[in-house]
Amino acid sequence: MKQLLLSLNQWLPFSTEPVATAYLPKRSTMMEYDQPLVWVTVLLMLFGMVMVYSASISLPDSPKYANYKNAHFLIRQAIFVTISILAGLLVFRIRISTWQKAAPYLFVATLILLAAVLIPGLGKGVNGAKRWLSFKVFNIQPSELMKLFMVLYAADYTVRKQEYMHKLTKGFVPMLMAVGAVGLLLLLEPDLGAFGVIVCIAMGILFLGGINGVWFGCIAATLVGVFGLVISLSKFRRERIFAYMDPWVQENALGKAYQLSHSLIAFGRGELFGVGLGASVEKLHYLPEAHTDFLLAVIGEELGFIGVLTVILLFYWLVKRAFEIGRQAIVLDATFAGLTAKGIGIWIGVQAFINMGVNLGLLPTKGLTLPLMSYGGSGVLINCVGLAILLRIDYENRVLMRGGRV
Repeated sequence: MKQLLLSLNQWLPFSTEPVATAYLPKRSTMMEYDQPLVWVTVLLMLFGMVMVYSASISLPDSPKYANYKNAHFLIRQAIFVTISILAGLLVFRIRISTWQKAAPYLFVATLILLAAVLIPGLGKGVNGAKRWLSFKVFNIQPSELMKLFMVLYAADYTVRKQEYMHKLTKGFVPMLMAVGAVGLLLLLEPDLGAFGVIVCIAMGILFLGGINGVWFGCIAATLVGVFGLVISLSKFRRERIFAYMDPWVQENALGKAYQLSHSLIAFGRGELFGVGLGASVEKLHYLPEAHTDFLLAVIGEELGFIGVLTVILLFYWLVKRAFEIGRQAIVLDATFAGLTAKGIGIWIGVQAFINMGVNLGLLPTKGLTLPLMSYGGSGVLINCVGLAILLRIDYENRVLMRGGRV
């Protein structure tokens, strides 16, 4: 057939396009996977690695880190990023249908890990909070696992209970009990920040899944009351709120608002273009946890408003892309995949917003890291796994749009 079409070209000298070219099927120009999503994720991790090194290079001057080398945190973060990328490559090969089947079991297993953190001898405490399980060579933070598995569980629950989403006992109460169990364990650690993120994930997916509007409003009001009660019953949290409201009073600036006041000083010093990479003063033992919770403040001081705006725009693009992938999956009748994609967008977006809000003084101080960028193995690994699942959803969307099967 191809030879016949080629021979016809010789008899059609006035044709604007060869017959063989005009009638043979053309290869699709659609990419096999979302390359911009991969590059933005890698860029955020590499950018974070550079800033972690800059924020931690002077830590060995402190007695607490006297035995550490200047590149200690850089080397460990590079190892975390490498392992995370390898894990992402493996996760990308797992079908979304497999994640849907495993979602309830992963949720229950992580719930057990959250309970294990509270068992003496198993849980590892840092700064008065027990949030890690120590395995000698490495530590695991179950609350990070729960963020991802809450996305999967809530999406699966919404799909399974779709016909009951407008009913109280069958649609709302079971999910409330699941989130309540997670919340209780996280508050015992305590980890109010992680609880807030997980609640936003569950609420967001339920809302997108079509839960009754009245019940959704009741849930929101109840949760506001719960968070208010938790804060009012904790003297430490109350003091943090009051300090946040006026961080420049001497008592607050030297006490509960110490981190916030120095974070704001860092942003003030950075102005538009920053003082230069590596030239931060606040990281020199003035700003605690500069390489973890307050990495954005170091970026603001060294790279200025332009550096902070770049980070914000990269996260905005990431969240926007997650919602676009989710909408496309739902159009293709892959509801679980669509809700999972949007749930990952909610998770990354809410955590990034809270971290940035804390650094900028828009929200009270809370111990949440900046996704993909802050120092930490569990956080970077789980973020990377979540985005690998998002990439897989997009890949399956592209296969379906080509008429293939997944």
